[in-house]
Amino acid sequence: MSKTLIQFDLSNNIMPPWKADTTYTRFQHERLISAPEKAMILNWIATGATKGDTTQAPAAPSYPAKYQLVGNSDLDLVIPTYTSTATTGDIYVCFAVPSNLMQDRIIRAFEVVPGNPAILHHAVITADTTGAYTSDLSGVCINIPGNLSLASWAPGSRAVIFPSHGALKTGIRLKAGSKLILQAHYPKGTIGQIDSTRVRFYFYPPGETGVRPMYVTTPLQNWTLPIPANTIQTFTAQYTTPGSVSLYGVFPHSHKIGKSMLLYAHNSPGIDTIPMVRINDWDFEWQDFYLYKKPLKVPAGYALFSKHIFNNTTSNPLAGNPPVNVSAGFATSNEMLFDGVMYMDYQTGDENIDLEAIILTDTLLANNVKPNGLPSVNVKAMAFLIHLIMMLLLDMPLIRQAQ
Repeated sequence: MSKTLIQFDLSNNIMPPWKADTTYTRFQHERLISAPEKAMILNWIATGATKGDTTQAPAAPSYPAKYQLVGNSDLDLVIPTYTSTATTGDIYVCFAVPSNLMQDRIIRAFEVVPGNPAILHHAVITADTTGAYTSDLSGVCINIPGNLSLASWAPGSRAVIFPSHGALKTGIRLKAGSKLILQAHYPKGTIGQIDSTRVRFYFYPPGETGVRPMYVTTPLQNWTLPIPANTIQTFTAQYTTPGSVSLYGVFPHSHKIGKSMLLYAHNSPGIDTIPMVRINDWDFEWQDFYLYKKPLKVPAGYALFSKHIFNNTTSNPLAGNPPVNVSAGFATSNEMLFDGVMYMDYQTGDENIDLEAIILTDTLLANNVKPNGLPSVNVKAMAFLIHLIMMLLLDMPLIRQAQ
């Protein structure tokens, strides 16, 4: 990576890639650069990018070759090696893999590792606690089977670690004998390309007590999205909470012509009483489960609200050329308003728990520069920038790019 490219990416706010508006809500482990750090790097480039005292250089960060979480996982879901058959249309394939668990286990962390990120549009992982479901390789497995939501992956997603010590222990219970279901979406034109995605699960020790249940769901959906060519359209979704909940994280999702998103909870329509997340410049390649610094209390009877704006005009380079009519659907060429959350049933004092402090001391993060792992796409670019900042803080140039 050249200094010219670094200068361009920093000057145009391309790197570091953090899409959530920090003036609206703050999250754990934000990929941000401060104004003084940014000015330091740009000034260093402008003055010739000269080398400093190499004896003061920090050690280059150590990145796992493949995984975000360290150590041996307790369970790997690995789909059989699959060759895409997607020619002129997208396909959806559901793989059923036995967990072979002899007793219930509670998930404390997981990461989805795409076997071929170039062709995997997204993956959704559920559990079939009956153990009866079988794989569906027809290419039209749209309705995701299973009765327990576990995990998901889209470009930019990171590993998820639940608090496991101190003021909070939480996780997702996986029942004995369950099958793990992975729905993989492969876009059109990927025929002949191979994938073997895996999901790595880390469990609490058997018999661990005091672990509060964590739930994953997608309550904000809108499947009526007519977006005519050469128009900008706004759509919303809403869900009223039956009981008080503590939100752990939020996962907003659209496709290529999504422009912006606003999510909040309220007890009065139109008033963002409890800000959840705002993204002013949506980028499909940098999605994430945004995790709150402290649990976000949403009282019973409040509504979760989502508003997405879609730009299907020539001003959006990701729209067609020329733009074409777009509707709701799962294909990359369709659009979605499909926003998920992780939550717990509320307990008094949840809103005061420092989640970030708990996660920072988790042993699964050893040797990682950023908690909860680095993004699964554009890793080298982000690694490069992090190392660069470390070096410049000591008036040093970059020594080497992370491998």
